[in-house]
Amino acid sequence: MSKLELPVEEYTTPDPITAEEAVGIEELAALMRDNGIRHLPIMRQGQVVGIVSERDVRLVSGLNLDEKRLITAKDIMSADPVTVNCQTPLDEVAFEMSKQKIGSVVVTGEKDEFLGIFTVTDALNALIEVSRANH
Repeated sequence: MSKLELPVEEYTTPDPITAEEAVGIEELAALMRDNGIRHLPIMRQGQVVGIVSERDVRLVSGLNLDEKRLITAKDIMSADPVTVNCQTPLDEVAFEMSKQKIGSVVVTGEKDEFLGIFTVTDALNALIEVSRANH
């Protein structure tokens, strides 16, 4: 069997829903729920500075309403998310995600511009497509 050299860009979710650092926890939860997403890139001046996961939001959901109002994306995000170039082979990206036990990576273009996000769900969709194509 020959090795496939698929760039991660082919399976990246382009132009994902994002939020600014100052967005509150309730709005983050609503964005994720309403859009059916589990990972939300957090932006500052057009640059990705963090990722908020559904798990991050759940961790603070037990706070009372007054406490929740004090929490913003900046407070709960994973800062400096793992970033990969759009041409990085898919298997390398999936391996790195598995090794680091992370659910998403930020995908950038040739000039380091933000292109999208690649998640575990995207990896599973790629696996399904590749395995069905081989049958």
